[in-house]
Amino acid sequence: MSRTMALDVGDKTIGVAISDPLGITAEPLTVLRRGESVKADLRAVEELIAQYDVSRVVVGLPIMLGGEEGVQAAKVREFVERLSKRARVPVVTWDERLTTAEAERALLEADASREKRKRVIDKVAAAIILRSYLAANKE
Repeated sequence: MSRTMALDVGDKTIGVAISDPLGITAEPLTVLRRGESVKADLRAVEELIAQYDVSRVVVGLPIMLGGEEGVQAAKVREFVERLSKRARVPVVTWDERLTTAEAERALLEADASREKRKRVIDKVAAAIILRSYLAANKE
């Protein structure tokens, strides 16, 4: 059995979440700080893919509420294209509308401090993306 990984790709960070081997649960894993180059970011993601025996990567695509794609979606698509060429596993996009807001709400309900929310919001958003993907793709 292998795992599915989800990424919440931003300009400064990449939130990462991972499923259990059966693809039932999604847990926040880490937040990668974007480095000097996209190559360095891709290498960091590839290392996690290998370390966690990942068989598929789901990348949140920031579609606007009206359904159109903006500047950030174009940046994410470019990242996905580059990761797809390097990673030896399928890389797919998933609509991530409102996941950051949902993550923020969950952290507020958990009474997380502003500092903690800032540190973990991206990996919590990635876990929400992954849960949504797993629920929609149950076999």
